[in-house]
Order: sequence, then structure tokens, then C-alpha cells
Amino acid sequence: MEQLTPETMIAVFEEIFGRTLFWIMVAAAVLVTIAYLYVLIRDRSMSMRKFLLAQLSMPFGAVAAVVFVMAMTHSHLRDIGGPIDVIVLLGIAAMGAVGAAILVYTVQSLFRGGKHS
Repeated sequence: MEQLTPETMIAVFEEIFGRTLFWIMVAAAVLVTIAYLYVLIRDRSMSMRKFLLAQLSMPFGAVAAVVFVMAMTHSHLRDIGGPIDVIVLLGIAAMGAVGAAILVYTVQSLFRGGKHS
């Protein structure tokens, strides 16, 4: 891997997760993002109550993301070898936390109604 290109990254992720699962995850991320944007445009503001509940889900999303990636790569925490491994692990956890918060906020808004719920 001489250059870090989008095509290279897609190939790596397809190798890690399998082609079908990777593209299902991409489609799910796109659908949740579209739904989140729809909710924000529809409500014209964020509900702080829903936002608080979404933030409470963040630790669960972080742990779930790390466990998922470790299961897919057949790794364990004992396999962490250096600072870059810790940085990657923290990045995975951060993305899982943000993804969980967006998902929870979106689901709440879609099923509970408008901004005053």
C-alpha cells in the first residue's frame, strides 16, 4: 500500500468486513444520515431533551463499535501493540459514540414527533 487512496481504503474495509457487510453498513450510514438531516430540517431546531438522551447512548455506541471491530478482525485488547493502535481504537470508539447519538436522536425524533416532544 504505497498511497492512501479511497479505492485502497474501500478494498481494506471490504477485506476486513466482507464485501456484503461493508456495503450494508455504508447504506445504513447513508440512510441514517439522510433521516437525521430530514429531522433537523423538519424540526428547525434540536430538542435538548432528545439530545441529552442521545448523549447518554454514546458510551454504549463506543463500546459496541470497539467490540464489533475486534470481533470482525479476530483481535483482543491484549493485541494492542503501540500508540497507533490506541489512537485507532479511540477513533473507532469516537465514531461509534457519535453514530449512536445520531441514531438515537433520529429514532426518537421520527417516532416521537416534532421538536416539542
